[in-house]
Amino acid sequence: MKAVAALFPALLALSGCVAVNAQVATSSCPAGETRQQVAELTFGRNIGQQVGVSQADFTRFLDEEVSPRFPDGLTVQESEGRWLYRGVLYREPGKVLMLILRQPGDRQKLADIAAAYERRYRQDAVLIRVRPECVLFHMARP
Repeated sequence: MKAVAALFPALLALSGCVAVNAQVATSSCPAGETRQQVAELTFGRNIGQQVGVSQADFTRFLDEEVSPRFPDGLTVQESEGRWLYRGVLYREPGKVLMLILRQPGDRQKLADIAAAYERRYRQDAVLIRVRPECVLFHMARP
């Protein structure tokens, strides 16, 4: 995560370029879709060189830190990070959390989640990426 830590300030600064409003104009989305801010947070699971954040640990983190801030729902995917640092290739299992931002204070919630993870699991950084996307929740009808 050290290499990610070096990139984190630049990525965080770029994320500020996206509109703060959770829902923006829908003119560029197909009918029925809305343009919303979608956030992805990438969490490394290593502590040092070993996996230190178990599946149970991460589930507890979601229950205690993420779901109370975003009770409408979330998606989690497995990931594998790789980076080259001083000639050594590092690999790290991780999790990618996807959320739709709907409220003005949601960006601060992302920062709070990242800070809680960094403290709890002695991480150097959590990658936060926010971008506008066309969103549609397709609901099956009975």
